[in-house]
Amino acid sequence: MSEPAHSRASDGLGTTLLRAVPRVLLSPRRFFRTSILPGEQAPGLLFAMGVVLVSETIRLVLVSEPLPVFGGSSVLSAILWLSVVVLFVTPAALHLIAALQTMLLIPVANDRAGVSETVQVLAYSSAPCLFAGVPIPEIRVLVGAYATVLLLLGLSEVHGISFERSLLVGSLPAALAFGYGFRAFDALTTLLARWYII
Repeated sequence: MSEPAHSRASDGLGTTLLRAVPRVLLSPRRFFRTSILPGEQAPGLLFAMGVVLVSETIRLVLVSEPLPVFGGSSVLSAILWLSVVVLFVTPAALHLIAALQTMLLIPVANDRAGVSETVQVLAYSSAPCLFAGVPIPEIRVLVGAYATVLLLLGLSEVHGISFERSLLVGSLPAALAFGYGFRAFDALTTLLARWYII
């Protein structure tokens, strides 16, 4: 039996990502079936924070997008930006979207799992978004779509609903998390404009 992503409370952020990312990307149903536990939000939150840290670091390194400069140091500005996004924005956004997802599940999943499990599903579904900071629209659209599919599979597996129902209740949270949060919609708009569709 494979080791759960949360098996060692002492695992660092890098170890958590290295263990969980390949498993959720390659065997998502098995991952969601074996690695999501009731009442355990911390591993999922740590995972989501790691994804955002990697994604935003890649974006800051590869994209010449100016940040407000603090103390005359661009490095200090980048560290401050990453700290705010990872430590404050990510937990708040994750829990707000998980609360919305839980409300949407109420009419379609009578025997659904709890909020903690939903937090974990959302967090681990973001695994492809490690690469969302790469300034290539095709990649950003692909990782957003992949993350959406993972979320739908996770909702289906963890909450015991059909994929069709997970599509019904998971589309809005996916749009908020991956379309807006990880900028997949912005990348899609760029592609459509490039193809003269809009």
